[in-house]
Amino acid sequence: MNKTDLIDSIASQADISKAAAGRALDAAVDAIQAALKAGDSVSLIGFGTFYVGERAARTGRNPRTGKTLEIKAAKSPKFRPGKALKDACN
Repeated sequence: MNKTDLIDSIASQADISKAAAGRALDAAVDAIQAALKAGDSVSLIGFGTFYVGERAARTGRNPRTGKTLEIKAAKSPKFRPGKALKDACN
């Protein structure tokens, strides 16, 4: 399912126009992105939690040359599914 399919599904289930469903989806994604950028987590009960994970700095190796290189520490968005979502998949 891509974004267009998701918008179509939202529009039909909520009985709203596709344009309104697209704006609602964009607003939800923007709100989640802003919260993660601020360092907060977003919990949707039954669906899951979006949060920012930390990766420590580490030493890597270039597979082509074999040289070692330092990989910087980074923050990465992560998702932890909720129980209801896990149950729906099984």
